[in-house]
Amino acid sequence: QVQLVESGGDLVQPGASLRLSCVGSQSNFSDYAVGWYRQAPGKQRELVAAINSRGTTNYKTTVKGRFSISRDNEKNTMYLQMDRLETTDTAVYYCNVCRGQCPTNYLVLKSWGQGTQVTVSS
Repeated sequence: QVQLVESGGDLVQPGASLRLSCVGSQSNFSDYAVGWYRQAPGKQRELVAAINSRGTTNYKTTVKGRFSISRDNEKNTMYLQMDRLETTDTAVYYCNVCRGQCPTNYLVLKSWGQGTQVTVSS
């Protein structure tokens, strides 16, 4: 079972930036897609950004142009650079490692870390 450890969340004001990190224990990390999900209070967990093994990225429409996902396969680490944060970005952010591509339905994935809290508030 893959172990995932997220970090980097914080309380920030609207317009600020944050960089989230996630270290995964998955062997052959570079062969997998990785993705960031988030869950706001009272809402379902949703896919925010993903990057596959070839480096192709995809983003939720509302974060496109503000968020950037990247990975460092040597360190088994993925990142989410979040700029121009908005109050609607407030959520617990989770990362995951996926075969092929990361699913929009989070229930498909069985292993999750504890997440990291991002709060955007003035």
